[in-house]
Formats: sequence, C-alpha cells, structure tokens
Amino acid sequence: MTHRRLLPMLFAAALIAAGCTPTVAVQAPSEPITVNLNVKIEHEIRVKVDRELENLFEDEEGIF
Repeated sequence: MTHRRLLPMLFAAALIAAGCTPTVAVQAPSEPITVNLNVKIEHEIRVKVDRELENLFEDEEGIF
C-alpha cells in the first residue's frame, strides 16, 4: 500500500474509534434521596436501669 491510501484509512479508523468512546454523565437525581433507618434505640433505657442499680447498691451496704 502506498502512503496516499494508508493515511486516509488511518484517519478514518481514528474517527471511528473516537466515536466509540464511552461518555459518563453525572446528573443529580430528580427526586430527593430518602434513607429509611429501622433502628431500635435502647441506650437510654439501659443507662436509667444502670443508674438505678448503682443507687440501690450504694444505699444498701449490707446486700453483698
């Protein structure tokens, strides 16, 4: 092949390869994002019971 035929073929191949490159589009969602958390919170109850037990043991010295 001569350079006159090779150059247009390479140029056409480069254009075709450039047309096949993937594009990535970052777009904000149309609806707001909702997060559903089903979590049981027991920390407050445990702290109250622990404090009550501490007070009980401090008041009653002869229990143990």
